[in-house]
Amino acid sequence: MPRDDLEDDATLKNVRYEGTPFIGIEIEAAEAESCVFENTRFTGSQLRQTQFSDSRFDTCDFSQVSAHDVSLIRCTVNGSRITGSSWKSGTFRDVQFDGCVASPAMLRYMKLYAVVFADCKLIGADFQRAEMHNVRFVNCDLTGAQFANAKIGSVRFENSTLIDVGGAASLKGATVQGPGAMELALSLAREAGILFEP
Repeated sequence: MPRDDLEDDATLKNVRYEGTPFIGIEIEAAEAESCVFENTRFTGSQLRQTQFSDSRFDTCDFSQVSAHDVSLIRCTVNGSRITGSSWKSGTFRDVQFDGCVASPAMLRYMKLYAVVFADCKLIGADFQRAEMHNVRFVNCDLTGAQFANAKIGSVRFENSTLIDVGGAASLKGATVQGPGAMELALSLAREAGILFEP
């Protein structure tokens, strides 16, 4: 499929991209439905007001991507790199991230509905001011992640690492299962100025 099919104002359906280098491009107001992106590189690209729905991303590279008002709806993202990317004021709805690396990534002001992060490295990920409803983190490393001023609906952490989490107080109402419970408690204590001495 020609590279220029993914461009401003494009409407794509049932298109498969494999090994396509969308590197450093700018895309605005595009729509992709029921598409497959395999080994596709979006490195350093700028995406604006674009929506991907019912699509799959396998071993893709979103490193250093700048995404503003971009939505993923009913998508799966498998084994992909999201390191150094910035996602702002968009929506993730019914999205599954499996085995992805986003250390760090910025997801400020994002709206997350029915999203699952499984076996993901989210070290230093920034969820400040994000809205999170029915979100699950399963076997994820969230060391140093930031949640300040996040709006929490139903959020669940299962067997995930929560060392030195920032904005821990904003996680009021979240459910923590596994060793992350004590790690999050220590982050809360630190924010409250409580010191522990041996």
